[in-house]
Amino acid sequence: MASSSFYLTIRVMILVIFILGMGCFGSASAGNFLQEFDVTWGNGRGKVLENGQLLTLALDKASGSGFQSKKEYLFGKIDMQLKLVPGNSAGTMKSSGYTWDEIDFEFLGNLSGDPYTVHTNVFSIDGTPIREFKNMESIGVPFPKRQAMRIYSSLWNAEEWATRGGLIKTDWTQAPFTASYRNFKAEACTWSFGKHFCSPNYAWLRQQLDATSLRRLKWVQKNYMIYNYCTDTKRFSHGFPPECYHSS
Repeated sequence: MASSSFYLTIRVMILVIFILGMGCFGSASAGNFLQEFDVTWGNGRGKVLENGQLLTLALDKASGSGFQSKKEYLFGKIDMQLKLVPGNSAGTMKSSGYTWDEIDFEFLGNLSGDPYTVHTNVFSIDGTPIREFKNMESIGVPFPKRQAMRIYSSLWNAEEWATRGGLIKTDWTQAPFTASYRNFKAEACTWSFGKHFCSPNYAWLRQQLDATSLRRLKWVQKNYMIYNYCTDTKRFSHGFPPECYHSS
């Protein structure tokens, strides 16, 4: 079956390392895109269809498109199904994530038949841990627990660098390129007027990596990870950031 027939399920989970106040509430909903998101740019290239059950972004030579969440989040577990640009997607870039205190997915397009490269700093995909970032504020490492984030996603032209360092350019005869989104769900601590609201019943509030999860984490990193800033001696020629000596 062609790759364009599949949706890629993405789950983003941020483990909270501090105790939330009792009596708070949160957001746990199977989201309708009309209610949860705004298409913010693209001049009609971003569309919400099927009564809010489907959102599509398009990219042509003139412009890409993007959307953002109406709500702001502090911590949470986010589920989304993405259908990436099929076929020859070289030069296209699909980014899905947050800004500032950023949790990010970036899908770098490729030639037909070649896999996408995923740039990400998230912690869990389809239930499999791929990174652990502990709260190390005691040694001066900032931890993202004070600044609210919206969900942003966009489809744009990154041919100058995205595919093999910019060697392969976008084939605009294949445009428009389209990415699709379904089944958004958020179990998350929302942020409003300087305060966070979160249900104490979310399982991920107390979740930790057990021995099995740690083995899966090491397996994923050994077999699939192609870049880790904590091993980039060229970028950090005078020493790695302090979290690199403590995180998985």
